[in-house]
Amino acid sequence: MDDGLRFTCQRGCTNCCERQGFVYLTEQDLRNAARYLGMSVAAFERRYVYRTAHLIRLRKPRASQCHFLGPNGCAIHPAKPTQCRLFPFWPELVEHRAAWNAEAQYCPGIGTGPLIQIGTAVETADEMRRAYSAMYFDRKL
Repeated sequence: MDDGLRFTCQRGCTNCCERQGFVYLTEQDLRNAARYLGMSVAAFERRYVYRTAHLIRLRKPRASQCHFLGPNGCAIHPAKPTQCRLFPFWPELVEHRAAWNAEAQYCPGIGTGPLIQIGTAVETADEMRRAYSAMYFDRKL
């Protein structure tokens, strides 16, 4: 990854949304999604959010990974959470060639498109680290 990475989201692909895991939120993500859906933050949180002392995440519906994943993709795409918006430029993927290559098995956009300079990729990964500091503890993975 000395020179950079290639990535372009593929039209119609929702592979990242269908993977097992949780979608974590920032307070701003919570406000943005609620506003986009025309709901109060409190109503959105009651219906869609699970909160602990240190983390906020979307609740998972019984039959899928996300309430907002529909047949046409993300129903809240313009207000999608930071974690979703930054994928695949997460620290744990950007900082390790093997992890990036392994993720390419699931993400057809990895390895396609224009070259993204490694500095740009690392800056994007740092945005993830800042947004979810409770998960990353200011450490490099």
